Amino acid sequence: MTDPELWEEELKTIWDQLGSISDEDFIELIRIHTNTISNGQPNAIADFEKACAYDSTGFEKNAEPLYRSALETGLTGLRRRRARIQLASTLRNNGKIQESIEILREEKENYSDELDDAVNAFLALSLSSINQDKEALSLVLESLSVHLPRYNKSVSRYSKELIK
Repeated sequence: MTDPELWEEELKTIWDQLGSISDEDFIELIRIHTNTISNGQPNAIADFEKACAYDSTGFEKNAEPLYRSALETGLTGLRRRRARIQLASTLRNNGKIQESIEILREEKENYSDELDDAVNAFLALSLSSINQDKEALSLVLESLSVHLPRYNKSVSRYSKELIK
């Protein structure tokens, strides 16, 4: 196992403790572990993982600047997509709903991967927060339609009709 693989495996072990140890202890374990790759220097992955730890324990205000730092420092790959989704969710929770919507619309427009349904779900939540419930429902039905064993085309078509 390479050093990066070992680091990721140790990270997973820490994440598996979420909910079984105190939030403060969990955040501290993540902080200590991410310091092993950052050495006090800006590090996109370290900032992202610390943001996730704060976010997952209900400290969204602490998470927001770390998500931003991770993205500005050059976070890539699936972590970048997750950071954008999670930042948007955090922004919604922090009352910055329009920025949340902008980020998620950009993700929906410019990227596609296994997180597309998550983008739709969080965009729907943000839209619902500003009473755009028909568009929110349309997004949820759009995502759901591809997973149905039957009626896929009908549900997809109905989801589009909601926002005409």
